[in-house]
Amino acid sequence: MICVVTDRHRLGESKDSVDRLVELVAHAATAGVELIQIRERDLEADELTALVRRCVNAVGGSRARVLVNDRVDVALAAGAHGVHLRSDSIDAPAVRRLLPPGAVVGRAVHSAEEAALYSRRGGLDYLILGTLFHTPSKGPAHRLVTLDELSEACRLSSIPILAIGGLTLERASVVAHAGASGIAAIGLFVPPPGDRPQHHIDTVVAALRRTFDTCGAVP
Repeated sequence: MICVVTDRHRLGESKDSVDRLVELVAHAATAGVELIQIRERDLEADELTALVRRCVNAVGGSRARVLVNDRVDVALAAGAHGVHLRSDSIDAPAVRRLLPPGAVVGRAVHSAEEAALYSRRGGLDYLILGTLFHTPSKGPAHRLVTLDELSEACRLSSIPILAIGGLTLERASVVAHAGASGIAAIGLFVPPPGDRPQHHIDTVVAALRRTFDTCGAVP
């Protein structure tokens, strides 16, 4: 399972960064990415809703599911496919009562113990565990999850666990062998200068498929 997490600021600070984000989402859907988490925390509710609507339209006809980071109200208003809950959010069963049937609900966790706890509570389709490696999204003092903790979390959880945090294609292989069912990432999917966005995302997704298919982790 592959999850693209958005951050339009990584695509440049120009006025068209939102358009670039929507294009990236469309490319990810075409490449076969399953989950796209809209994580634009600095946007006001109306701006975020408009963006999510555009992203939902952009993935139409694909298997990609657009999830809103923690904002159930925005997910409902924009017709998103689900919600990704932060580690300090309310429990998934309570969220499910607000969402339509078939909605996708995931949650961030930061330890094997949390993974086991929220897996038992039910209502979730997946967990994202991190941070595994240093990343620009987190400060240098942010606690890192070890590979041993990731492996233990995968052993204890009854639902898929995706690894997040500073992931590269080489590190994806490491977390796959630790038992992760996939990865979530921001920077990994941002095309470098001079590379075409669709080509970059196609290449990254194909490499991730090979990595996790080899380990039997990607359905």
